[in-house]
Amino acid sequence: MLQSSLCSLWNALCGAGNLPGLFLAGAGVRVALSELITGSALDGRGDELRGLSVLVLTTDQLTAALALFELDGIARRIALYPPDLPLEYLPSVIDSASVDAIVSDRTNFGPSIPRVQYFMPCAGKIVPRNCDRNSQHETEWILLTSGTAGSAKLVVHTLSSLTGAIQSRPTPEGQVVWSTFYDIRRYGGLQIFLRAVLTGTSLVLSGASESTADFLARAGSFGVTHISGTPSHWRRALMSPSAHLIAPENIRLSGEIADQAILNHLRAVYPQAEIVHAFASTEAGVAFEVNDGVAGFPAKVIEQTPGVDMKVEDRTLRIRSTRTASRYLGSESRTAIRDAEGFVDTGDMVDMRDGRYYFVGRRDGVINVGGLKVHPEEVEAVINRHPEVEMSLVRTKKNPIIGALVVADVVLKASPQSENHEERQVRHDILRFCREALSPYKVPAALYFVPALAISETGKLLRPNA
Repeated sequence: MLQSSLCSLWNALCGAGNLPGLFLAGAGVRVALSELITGSALDGRGDELRGLSVLVLTTDQLTAALALFELDGIARRIALYPPDLPLEYLPSVIDSASVDAIVSDRTNFGPSIPRVQYFMPCAGKIVPRNCDRNSQHETEWILLTSGTAGSAKLVVHTLSSLTGAIQSRPTPEGQVVWSTFYDIRRYGGLQIFLRAVLTGTSLVLSGASESTADFLARAGSFGVTHISGTPSHWRRALMSPSAHLIAPENIRLSGEIADQAILNHLRAVYPQAEIVHAFASTEAGVAFEVNDGVAGFPAKVIEQTPGVDMKVEDRTLRIRSTRTASRYLGSESRTAIRDAEGFVDTGDMVDMRDGRYYFVGRRDGVINVGGLKVHPEEVEAVINRHPEVEMSLVRTKKNPIIGALVVADVVLKASPQSENHEERQVRHDILRFCREALSPYKVPAALYFVPALAISETGKLLRPNA
C-alpha cells in the first residue's frame, strides 16, 4: 500500500487545507504540526540517519512522536523502546534490531552501549531542517512487547501494516481532537498517533509523571473529542473527580476485555459519546471494532469484516490480514507469528452465546482448580456487575488439597467501613452474583476489599506472574 512516509502523507493532507491550527501537545509543550513540515526535532541532522536502524529512547512521548514523524521514510528501521522496559534490556534490543543510532532526550542510559555509531538528541524544540524528506525507505517499525522471563519480543511492522485499519482522509479543522491514555511507544497508543496524523487532527498526549486527574484536566482544556484507553484506564479515570472535565464525542476501548459493567458505566457518565471497543494486538494488528454498547461481538463480525479473515479454532480467535506483523527479531525470530495458512493465533479465548461471541480470557492465564480451568476475566466480569464495584482482580491462592483456590481483590466505588453491615452485604451480594452466573468451582473462595489495584504501563491490570 505505502511507499509514502508520515511526512509525505501529512503534506498531502496539508494540500487539502487542513494545516492551520493543528497541534501535538504534551505536558507543558505544544507543537504546531505545520512546524514538522518545515522543521526538525533532531537538531536539523535527520539526514545523518538515512538508511540506518534507529532506536527511539525518550523519557517523554511527545519527543518520541516528533522523532517518528521525522524518521519514517528516512531510517531503514525504527525501534520504539517503551518507558516501562528496564534499561538492562537495552544491549539485547540494540543487538537484535541491529541498531546503528539512538535518538533520545536522555543523557544516562545505564549499561554500556555496544555497536552504536550515532547519538542524536531529540527535544520538543523545532529547528530549521536541512535534509531532503523524500521517502527512500519503507521503514520497518519495531515494537517491543512482553516476552519470556520479563524480556522483550521485537515485532516487525511497516507503516502499511500499522495503518491498514485507518482511512487516510482529512477532517474539517477543529472538528476532532484526539487523546489517549496509552503511550504511543506501545501498539495501542501508536494507533492513535497514526490515526491523528493520517486524518489531519490534533493530538493530546499524557506526560511521563502526570496523574490521571491532571491529564484529564489538560485534555478537557484542549477540548478533546475522541479519547482511547484500556478498560482499566477508564475504570481509574472514572474514579477521578476530574472525569467530568472532559466531554468526549467518541470513547474507544481496547487492550483488555470490555465487560458490560465498564460499557454501562461509561454510558452513564458520558451519555453523549459513541462508545467503541476494538480488538487488536501487537502481532495481529487491528481486527474489528464494535459500537453497539454490548460486551463481546456479533458472530457476523467473523464473516463480514472487510479485509480481515477470522476464525475460531479450539475456542481461540485467529486472525489473518495485511495488518499483521511480518516477523519477530532476535531471540523470538525462530517463532512464526503466522501459521501455515497465514493466521495469527491471538491466544484470546471466546465462547458463543445467543449468536454473539464473548471473550473469556487468555489461554495462558487460566487458574487450575483441581483439574478444572478458570479464566480470571470471566469471573471479574461477573463481580464487576455489582453496582458498588469499581474494578476487581481474580487470582489464585495455593491450597494443599486441590492445588489452588480462586480469590478476588475488589475495589469498591465507595469503600464501606471494615466489618460493618454494609461491607457484609456487599460481600454477600457479590458472591450471590457469582453463584448465579458461574459454575461452583469458579466462585471465589474469598473476597478481599482493597483500596486500589495495580495497573501496568500498558494500561492493563497487573496480574500475578504476568
